[in-house]
Amino acid sequence: MKVYINEMEMHVEETTAYGLRKKFKEDADIVIVNGFPIKEDMIIKEEDRICFIKKGEIPKRNELEALMASRHTPKVHEALKKGRVAIAGAGGLGSNIAISLARVGVGHIKIMDFDVVEPSNLNRQQYYIKHIGMKKVDALKEILKEINPFIEVEAKDIKVEKENIEELFKDVDIVIEAFDNPVYKAILVGEVLTKFKETKVISGSGMAGFYSNNIIKTKKINNRLYMCGDDLHEAGLNEGLMAPRVAIVANHEANTALRLLLNETEV
Repeated sequence: MKVYINEMEMHVEETTAYGLRKKFKEDADIVIVNGFPIKEDMIIKEEDRICFIKKGEIPKRNELEALMASRHTPKVHEALKKGRVAIAGAGGLGSNIAISLARVGVGHIKIMDFDVVEPSNLNRQQYYIKHIGMKKVDALKEILKEINPFIEVEAKDIKVEKENIEELFKDVDIVIEAFDNPVYKAILVGEVLTKFKETKVISGSGMAGFYSNNIIKTKKINNRLYMCGDDLHEAGLNEGLMAPRVAIVANHEANTALRLLLNETEV
């Protein structure tokens, strides 16, 4: 019977998960079958994916990626590793989006920004005190490679302008707009939809304050454009940006990218 053990194809005679554990990693504390940790033994079927993990043990590099992907639904990891996503802006939205996409294993992440990390960013952006003064794209690339060393991270210290959009985004499947400035949001979305015929665009807004989580939504505008946010609460006087709502909108965008890479086009 063909199964996958820690993502390695194996041909086995044993038909139970715990039987395989005894054979391949008897000291494993966690047994994951097809993305779910089991609490009692079960029958294994053809093509099942089983992962054995010993708590606290740092695996060899060639095992680490398999163990990181073990909680994904089978076949998801392979599809995401082929994905190419660009994130325009590495602030509150962009840094949160990038981390979520790195954790799920999107194979190529391109991040673009021209700003540096400064103290007020730390209230909602995924940086640390040690990053103050660094270029955001360099700091974020460092963080992403610590999270997932198996993905490609392309850091572009550049201001996205109408004139360079075609060159910057020509090699990606999805463009995620994560700007603060509404003018630049509109320019980027319009140019990508005009210049490319298949590239999907995800845009985020309406995340200020501490209003209800439940008014934040993802909307499908057309077959290539998705909008995430609450359509109401833009940043402004007496409407500050804080980590919880920024992260909620960011992860609406990240989850929309995830779904699109898996050919799930409805919201």
